[in-house]
Amino acid sequence: MLSLKDSLVVLKKTEALKEGHFILSSGLHSSKYVQCAKLLSFPNKAEKLCRSLASKIRKNFSKIDLILAPAMGGIIIGYQIGKILNIETIFCERVKGKFSLRRGFEIKPKSRVLVIEDVITTGKSSLECTKLIKKSKSTLVGFACIIDRSNKKQLKIKKKIISQVKLNIPTYKKNNLPDFLKKIPTISPGSRRIK
Repeated sequence: MLSLKDSLVVLKKTEALKEGHFILSSGLHSSKYVQCAKLLSFPNKAEKLCRSLASKIRKNFSKIDLILAPAMGGIIIGYQIGKILNIETIFCERVKGKFSLRRGFEIKPKSRVLVIEDVITTGKSSLECTKLIKKSKSTLVGFACIIDRSNKKQLKIKKKIISQVKLNIPTYKKNNLPDFLKKIPTISPGSRRIK
């Protein structure tokens, strides 16, 4: 398994960990942003993190029938973990603002489903995925991600999150920004608001 230190080296080398003033997909503000797409643009480096995450998933979950990943961020991670663990992997995508299964994907009843993301901050996207699992009369096994940057105050997920890297990066509401962050121009790098 790859250590936290080695994982952070990979994130910095691929420029996946950025500094500035970011407005996250959740609407919260942060001085750091993890752009997993930058990591994934280096498949050999990303594979190391995915193999390590897959080992953790194996240790924590005894039976998984299906991996469900939210588009866009979770697709490549889900695919790679599914390939390593030899598990069917599908993704959901937004239709009129809500996650839906398209392209012939389905969750068979009584399936044991793992939700995989690139980054979890509040867990909003992951929890939206669970609605599809419940609708299919299946069981949520748990959540996994490359980077867990959640904190107890904002995290909506109550189950344990299996991650390769846990980052404690403070987030702020717009009306409660620290002075140093107010001086930096904002960037909105997330994909949720892209039309």
